[in-house]
Amino acid sequence: MKYLMCPPAYYEVAYEINPWMHVAQKVDKILAEKQWRALYDWMTAAGAQIELLEPIPGLPDLVFTANAGLVHGERFIKSRFRHRQRRHEEIRIERWFRAQNYDVTTVPEPYFFEGEGDALTMGSELYAGYHFRSDLEALDFVAGVLKRDYCALELKDKRFYHLDTCFAPLDAKSALIFAPAFEPYAYLTLLEMVEDPIAVPENEALRFACNAVSLGKKALLPSGCPQTRAAVEKRGFEVSELDFSEFLKSGGGAKCLVLKL
Repeated sequence: MKYLMCPPAYYEVAYEINPWMHVAQKVDKILAEKQWRALYDWMTAAGAQIELLEPIPGLPDLVFTANAGLVHGERFIKSRFRHRQRRHEEIRIERWFRAQNYDVTTVPEPYFFEGEGDALTMGSELYAGYHFRSDLEALDFVAGVLKRDYCALELKDKRFYHLDTCFAPLDAKSALIFAPAFEPYAYLTLLEMVEDPIAVPENEALRFACNAVSLGKKALLPSGCPQTRAAVEKRGFEVSELDFSEFLKSGGGAKCLVLKL
């Protein structure tokens, strides 16, 4: 499996576009590089092939490649970011994908779509979150391009502004879910659709336990999530933990830092 990552050379909290971001809270750049490198090493050891996006000065959130768009075969559906602070990333992202010969599609104005942050595949199903960053109309467009149905999930807690902060498919059967992040009907839909939902407690959800990465039967969680770890191990996964404290300052974690190619 191939993934796209971007080194955190220019990563910092330069603005505030979600409840986690506070410009007064400075990033330890040496520690951020160490944490990013640990993720890169874990991914490659687990069998992933990593492509690298060149970091650009003035684009501190380019490191969160999951938000770049959604890849389906040779097609790349490029994000349209809701916040102006991130829109300059779009040009750099499109340039990279065109250079790799992807067929690039853009969500039409005035709608917003933030890529794999709000669109995740579980088995044959596509789950898509909307409200804070992605629009329902944009998700309709994406599903039309992919010629597939999708499960629309409305988010309600600003702290969990992307779907990948509160929902993590581990395989075709099991997924981590933080129920209070969803509108009630959306959570009921998940319970109906997901064969093995794993409830994540709030204290671990706030450490971004749901921003997990799984590769085969290997799973990566943020450190300090013992209840979630035990539940994932019970399902036969080999679980590793890493510290993502510097990226949590921007409301990000392991999954935010990788885009499936």
